[in-house]
Amino acid sequence: MTKLAEALIQRADYQKRIDQLRQRALRVAKVQDGDVPAENPAALLDEMERIAADLVLLIQRINRTNAATRLDNGGTIADAIALRDGLRLRHNVYTGLAEAAVVKQDRYSKSEVRFVSTVDVGDMQRRADDLARAYRELDTRIQSANWQVDLLD
Repeated sequence: MTKLAEALIQRADYQKRIDQLRQRALRVAKVQDGDVPAENPAALLDEMERIAADLVLLIQRINRTNAATRLDNGGTIADAIALRDGLRLRHNVYTGLAEAAVVKQDRYSKSEVRFVSTVDVGDMQRRADDLARAYRELDTRIQSANWQVDLLD
């Protein structure tokens, strides 16, 4: 039986393979009149279509598994992934705000504009750190479940 984590690795492989085939097809999409392309674009597209169809089926199975599998807190893996994504978004906001609020005084004379921070940089960084820790802890629980759960059909 295939584990969910193995299916996630396969999904990434399919996505990389499709991108490689796309790049190869683009390289041979046109040639100088009278030349023969290094690869057959139709064959590349056929292979891409086969892999894309397999990818869709695999993603459907992953989604079914994520929606059906409960974690120790009672929520599903799908719920945990959504929560994790929210933590990442919030972390990025607080990190970006902390970085933007750092005031550098590069004034050369008193007539130049002086900037002041409108937020508490330390507080923004603490919030970002808390969110990063929560993200790591949740991601660890998700990854652990991925290696324990069998992929559903």
